[in-house]
Amino acid sequence: MAINEIDGKLFSDMLVSGANNLSNQAQKIDALNVFPVPDGDTGTNMNLTITSGVKEVNQSNDPEVGKITSAFAKGLLMGARGNSGVILSQLFRGFSKSVEGKTVLTAKDLSAAFENGVDMAYKAVMKPVEGTILTVAKDAAAAAVSYSKKDDDVIGLMKAVKTEAEASLERTPDLLPVLKEVGVVDSGGQGLLSIYEGFLCVLEGDHISADGKENTPSMEELVKFEHHSAQSHMATEDIQFSYCTEVMVKFDEDSLQQNPYNEDDFRELLSQYGDSLLVVSDDDLLKIHIHADFPGEVINEAQKFGSLVNIKAEDMREQHSTILQEDSQASQSRASQQQDPETADFAVITVSMGPGIADLFKGLGVTKVIEGGQTMNPSTEDFLKAIDDCQASRVILLPNNSNIVMAAQQAADVADIEASVVPSKSVPQGLASMLGFDREGDLEANVEDMKESMQDVKTGEVTYAVRDTEMSGVSIKKGDYMGIQEKTILSNGPSVQEVAQQLIDGMIDESSEIVTIIYGEERSSSEAAELADYIEANYEEVEAEVHNGGQPLYSYLISVE
Repeated sequence: MAINEIDGKLFSDMLVSGANNLSNQAQKIDALNVFPVPDGDTGTNMNLTITSGVKEVNQSNDPEVGKITSAFAKGLLMGARGNSGVILSQLFRGFSKSVEGKTVLTAKDLSAAFENGVDMAYKAVMKPVEGTILTVAKDAAAAAVSYSKKDDDVIGLMKAVKTEAEASLERTPDLLPVLKEVGVVDSGGQGLLSIYEGFLCVLEGDHISADGKENTPSMEELVKFEHHSAQSHMATEDIQFSYCTEVMVKFDEDSLQQNPYNEDDFRELLSQYGDSLLVVSDDDLLKIHIHADFPGEVINEAQKFGSLVNIKAEDMREQHSTILQEDSQASQSRASQQQDPETADFAVITVSMGPGIADLFKGLGVTKVIEGGQTMNPSTEDFLKAIDDCQASRVILLPNNSNIVMAAQQAADVADIEASVVPSKSVPQGLASMLGFDREGDLEANVEDMKESMQDVKTGEVTYAVRDTEMSGVSIKKGDYMGIQEKTILSNGPSVQEVAQQLIDGMIDESSEIVTIIYGEERSSSEAAELADYIEANYEEVEAEVHNGGQPLYSYLISVE
């Protein structure tokens, strides 16, 4: 059987099947991930990215291939996560540009679209590296172009694409020494091959569903990929930059008039802050991915062009250390787990931004920390995954942000185990609530005790204004700092230290005993110590504590008890 054209319905099915196949193999792909850093999240990031694209396709209901691919590309850009996810978004952005206005795709259309996607993806990467997803995409596209010159059958073309993608993937260790050293193929390339396999499956009259039954790893694969992950061959200290940083900005005309945007110039500017840099944009959005030591500097540069839509800064060294620890624990406990299948009794899952804050929560007994907070709200799915990871019989969720409480509650409602939410609306509240946690107590009593523990805590935040504005009758200039207590602005001005001192003055009263200062990634320990000295000099009965939170966006998080 031969097919000479792909219509909108058939192409939509191809996209869904490709996404499902990637989803089914995400865990295996995570285990391969060692480049550019061994943080073990390539499969997860590509899966989240393509899921966002398919969601847009399902909402479009358009019969034209050109409009379907446009919706898919937009969804990918919005949901792109990680180095691999952003590159994937650019592969299909170029694909989409190539098929604009087309109602169906011929073999020549399909080959040209693959080729244009490769061109756009290579342009997005500051320093393209061969032996990665880029190489697999390039070789597969070349096979498509070659096939289309001699045959019009799109099934045959997609077979050629899949075959060459497989061959190219097997060659990646010869191009990238770190892959050969560890004995794996490129994880991003493996993810792209999964998508192409899903495409071909539909063209051949079948479909891959997202039930995990297709491509389930064999016992041999589980031993190779899960129990002996590639990351275990790498040292944490080999990671050069600390934070995998992603920023999304929505362009606005006023900002662009003051700071005209040029993608190439901006990419060159950001290259001084780190590596693994990707800068992509369309008419509405700017997306940045970079590995950097100081995410705040990248955020500040991006913010010049519009408003921040999303921010993510994940500590890659911590991710890698966690993977190594989990591998070690898994190998030590596998035999005992087979003898005693009972799960852990209690787990607490919380949300925070910054490695220092995560350490504070873990020190108080939190089982798992989800990276997130203001501008980067975890989803219900993120909470459910964390619940599954904990393998506990009971769980308490601490959202630490008013915008996250609902997602946490939805997760608790649908979880397969006993789950409840302590509705903490700030990091200080979440930390205080842990003082009421009793691992030996029952779920309901713990929730009530934790709620009570956080009632006596006042929360303050020092952040900065992204534009001139007026709030609660207070005029604020762009770039000024704001001292906020429970959504009320108590102080503002150009000096972060003065604003913080005025905020503290407004929060302390006669019953106050302890002030905790958690300083962010852009503040120094000496600045935080200066605030502690200010408190002790002006409030004799109040004790000051200082912690390095490492959080973005907020210069200081302050609690008063």
